[in-house]
Amino acid sequence: MQTFYICLFFQRVPILASRAFSSSARQLRNKVPEAQKIFQADNGLPVHIKGGTGDMLLYWATMTLTLTGTCYSLYWLLCASMPKKKA
Repeated sequence: MQTFYICLFFQRVPILASRAFSSSARQLRNKVPEAQKIFQADNGLPVHIKGGTGDMLLYWATMTLTLTGTCYSLYWLLCASMPKKKA
């Protein structure tokens, strides 16, 4: 009985695979030309900000985290370089 289910499973695998990879599935629209127009436009903005508000927020978040981490590291380096006062 168990071999029957195994054979049945392996008979269905090619059918399921052909459905998953069929060419009749919905066609995806190519968005690359639109993105190229946006990023190649000569509007004076750097490329990392041309994407809009989301890119600006990501840029500023990255800069804030980088500067905060650098200052935090320098603070602890300064603290580690100072001798401890003995009471």
